[in-house]
Amino acid sequence: MRVKGLPMIKYKVVELSVVTDESIEDTLNQSTAKGWHFDSIQFVVRESSKRPSMAFVLFTRERPDEQG
Repeated sequence: MRVKGLPMIKYKVVELSVVTDESIEDTLNQSTAKGWHFDSIQFVVRESSKRPSMAFVLFTRERPDEQG
C-alpha cells in the first residue's frame, strides 16, 4: 500500500561470504554505480573468531511511481 506523498523504497541485500576490504569495496562500487544507495552493513561474527564470517550489505533506491 502506498501512502500518498511518500516515495516507495526498494531494498537490495547483498550477502558476502568472503568478508574482506576488497569484497566490501567491490560490492559498494558495483551497486552504487547501478543507482543503489548504501544503507548499512551487518556483520556476522562467531564466538570463536574476531573476524566476521559473513556480511550483509543493504542498499535502497526510490521506486518509480507505479500507475494503478
